[in-house]
Amino acid sequence: MPMKFRFRWIPFVAAVVVAAIGFSLGQWQTRRASEKLAIEAKQQARETEMPSAVGNVIRAPEEVEFRHLKVRGEFVPGWTVYLDNRPYKGAAGFYVMTPLKIAGSELHVLVARGWVKRDAADRAKLPPIPTPPGEVEIEGIARRDAGHILQLGDAGPLKRGEIVQNLDAPAFERASGLKMQPFVLEQVSEAQDGLVRDWPRPSSGVEKHQGYAFQWYALAATALIFFVVTGFRRGKE
Repeated sequence: MPMKFRFRWIPFVAAVVVAAIGFSLGQWQTRRASEKLAIEAKQQARETEMPSAVGNVIRAPEEVEFRHLKVRGEFVPGWTVYLDNRPYKGAAGFYVMTPLKIAGSELHVLVARGWVKRDAADRAKLPPIPTPPGEVEIEGIARRDAGHILQLGDAGPLKRGEIVQNLDAPAFERASGLKMQPFVLEQVSEAQDGLVRDWPRPSSGVEKHQGYAFQWYALAATALIFFVVTGFRRGKE
């Protein structure tokens, strides 16, 4: 007895819509994974270059991004701010951000000095973090910003000593009045401040994006298979 397929518009439209959404989201996750892998390759290539000095000339973020830089100057501890929601090995914490005045220049560079654990009982309580006095030499990796996360509510005007969720050099310059290099320097050189400088790689989370992509593609395929199977079942009935 030949199998018959019974076509119905409503199940067909529903299956197509679900499949289209699943495929679109799968493509988006695939692109995100590819972008992170490309960034990782770029960083690995630039990390092999010899460190260059930041200097007293403004350098474009795209020119220095992921390059190993060194800079001499003095920290401006009065304008230290803290980036919230930066977990490390499952513990909640902050990134400590302090501007450094470049030696022999009126320019500053915003240094991501490291990670510190958050007080579990009081989110706003910060541990004492010593700032090296006098002229220091810092080595680090240039980044366009310190990494953006989902902004919860209106950030409002930036203030010194504040706990914030996102920050970049141009916004810091507007708030502080300090003339800034338009990038962030993730410190990798050691200092006696107790901060953790194990920075996440740009490719972190690639497996997550790939896993999500597979799930969305599977959803799209399942919607179409379900429509076909139920169509034959209705035809048989």
